[in-house]
Parts: sequence; structure tokens; C-alpha cells
Amino acid sequence: MSGMVLAGTPIAVDFWSLRKAAGARLFFLSHMHSDHTVGLSSTWSRPLYCSPLTARLLHHRLQVPKCWIRPLEVGQSHVVGEVTVTLMDSNHCPGSVMFLFEGTFGTILYTGDFRYTSAMQSEPALRGRHIDRLYLDNTHCHPQRALPSRALATRQAAQLIRAHPQHHVVIGVYTLGKETLLVELALEFSTWVVVSPWRLQQMRLLELPDVFTDEEGTGWIRAVDVTEICRDALVTWNAQHPTIAIIPTGRPVKVTHPKIHLIPYSDHSSFEELHEFVKWLKPCSIIPIVKDDMCQVYFQEYLSSAPQVLPDFRVSKPVQESGQQQSRRRGQKPTSLWKRALGSSVPRGVVYDSPEKNTEKPEVFTDVKAPQHYCEPALCSKERCTSHRGEKEELNGEQLGAAGAAPVSSEHLAGALAEQYLLTPLHVLKQFSSQKFDQLVEDFLRKKDTP
Repeated sequence: MSGMVLAGTPIAVDFWSLRKAAGARLFFLSHMHSDHTVGLSSTWSRPLYCSPLTARLLHHRLQVPKCWIRPLEVGQSHVVGEVTVTLMDSNHCPGSVMFLFEGTFGTILYTGDFRYTSAMQSEPALRGRHIDRLYLDNTHCHPQRALPSRALATRQAAQLIRAHPQHHVVIGVYTLGKETLLVELALEFSTWVVVSPWRLQQMRLLELPDVFTDEEGTGWIRAVDVTEICRDALVTWNAQHPTIAIIPTGRPVKVTHPKIHLIPYSDHSSFEELHEFVKWLKPCSIIPIVKDDMCQVYFQEYLSSAPQVLPDFRVSKPVQESGQQQSRRRGQKPTSLWKRALGSSVPRGVVYDSPEKNTEKPEVFTDVKAPQHYCEPALCSKERCTSHRGEKEELNGEQLGAAGAAPVSSEHLAGALAEQYLLTPLHVLKQFSSQKFDQLVEDFLRKKDTP
């Protein structure tokens, strides 16, 4: 089965096993090939997002209720729950799309099955886009998988047909895909392409050019399911009329009859095209969609090293490291920590796996000593503070309020504020916006400038 739940997100693509889908709430279908619809049937009862053409095929072929099918226009951005998604033509088969997901998890491009072309670099949603994770169709991700373009493969098929002028031609295809090849050959040789009644109905649903018919004998090119092309079939067909069979595929296939011909026509990207695509896109990481075929090793030099910066949960970098770094900073005045916070003009992002995981209780750190406490008695509210050794009595509430208005050392103020900020629990800082942090800095600088 081709499909997966995207880690750290509520998204599942081409994955229809609810029992194994963990916390997935948003389900997307990239296209209608059977290996991407395993587990999808008329009993499906969750909102499902796909392209408009796939939506028509889905209801027509699998009888998924229309009330659960949510078609999304290709080339436009849509807000689905807490995720923004943009669909782009993947150049694989009718209705197939790539998904660009954006959310608190960063930016993810899921190619699904796709055939790269340089025209994809003109996609408005991809130009200049920082991609944190690229889920890549790695079907042909191997240096030995050299494939011609589909235009060149189509010419090879035409040359083969011309070399057998007195023959009928049978082309083996899947239930969906290679329609463009059939249309181009029909126009090239001015003949009908004969198909089965159910396939003709599908061709009309796809709104393809009117070159298909289900009337036997009206055309000398015929399209059948690829599984029908075998030795016995070729023997039978040639007993009736000289016939050649063509299997357009980029995968290795065992040929069982001399009149079966393979044409390297593929709807998946070649190794060279994958290289060009990744080199242009420069994602931070690559996750192969075909799980048993690793491909990251071929693209390491093209990966971006830029850190992921998320727009929603932005807090100062020391918050993420304070627990570990404080033990290394014993004896160092907190003033230096405050200066570090001021030196970071743009807060760096803290990455959270998913909104659902943020409900966990905050970690309790043990055996981690905080920096030595430096303070002014007027500001300190800690009991048994060792910095008050010269004090003879504690201040009551009114005295504390009056003392708070007195001039305070900016060094101690910086230390107190920095320590309070750095030791704030992480679950509180998740709700602490960058605007509040900026306001805290401004208030400190204003107090520092007050004579």
C-alpha cells in the first residue's frame, strides 16, 4: 500500500486504515490508482479531500458517498482545520495532485506519484518556498533507472507501429493512466482506439478527446488491461490477424512472446529528473514514499541546512535550553543571560510535533541547579534568600510595594527578569507570544533609561 500518516501532523495521505492511522483527522487522496485506495470503499465515513476529477472517479468507481468527498480546486490554497493545503498537478495520471501542507509543523510537500517537468518550477506555491519535509516519489530513484521523456517514448511507440504496417496493435494499460499516449497515437495514425464499455465510460468521465470507441473492428489500435497481454493471448490474436503488443512501462517486465514490445513510457520521475527537482527545491529533509527503497543518500548535497522557523510558536532560544545550560553556567551572573536574550533580534522557533501532543504535563527536571540568586531586597520575594544576609527584618507587603518604586540597579533588574523568564515552565511559554516578550524588553529598557 502506498500512503502514510505524516509524523507530527493530523494528516494522512492515501492511508485508509483507521485502526493504524493513530491521531490522523484529515484524510487526503492523491489519485485513484488502486495501490493508493487500499481500504477505501463505500463504507468510508470521514471527510476526504482530493482534486475535483479524482472526486468524480472516486464516487463512480468505489461508490464512496458524495457527502464525505470534499473536492479542492487545483492551484488554490485551502484552509482545512488547522492546516493550509495547496493542490498542484503531479503530471502522473488524470486527477493526480501533489499536496503542499502548511501549519505549526512547518511546510511539507507530498509529491504522491509524480512525473517531474521543469514547468513545475513555475508553480506559484513552490517558487521561493522553504520546504521542511519533502515526501518524494522514489519509484525510479536509482542511477541505473534511465528513462526518456514521455514525448520521446511516444515517438518510439509510433516508430514501432510504423515498422509493422500490416499489424493490429494492442496496448496494455492500467485502469487509469497512459490516456495521453493513447490519444496521441490515435491522432498520429488517424484511427479509433477500441476499449471495453466500462473504460469508454471512464474516458468520457475524464472528458478526453473523442478518439475512443467500444465498437470492435472500427479501429486497429486496441487498449486492454496490461494483465491480458501474455503468451497465450498473442498466439490467439495472431491466429486471427498479425498483431503486436506494446507495454508502456518504466519497470522491468518479463517478455514471454517475441511480438510483445516494451516501451519505456513512465508516469513516474526518472532518476535524473528527481535530481533536478531536489536540486531546485532544496528541502531540509527527504522522506521516501516507497518505504523499502531508500533514496536520501543521492540528494544529501542538495539539502538545505537552514533551520526551520515556525510562525506560530516563537519563543526565545534560551527557553529551549535553559534546563540543560544552567548547570553549565553555575557562578555566572544572570545578567549575561539577559544580554543574550537581547542580542537575539528575531526569536527562533521551537518545534512542536502536533497540537495534540502539547497537552502533556510539563517535564519536571530533577538534580538541575538554578544559577545563584542575585537580587535587590526590594524586588526579591524568595524566602531564605542568601543575598539578604545584611537584612535584619523582612519587609511586609506595604513596604515591598513602596520599595518597588525606588530606584533599582539595572544590573539586578536584568538578572531578576532574565531568571524569571528563563525558569518559566515550558507549558506556560508555549502561550507566551513574541509580542509579550518584546514588550518585556521595552519595559526593561525604559526603566533603565529612567533617571
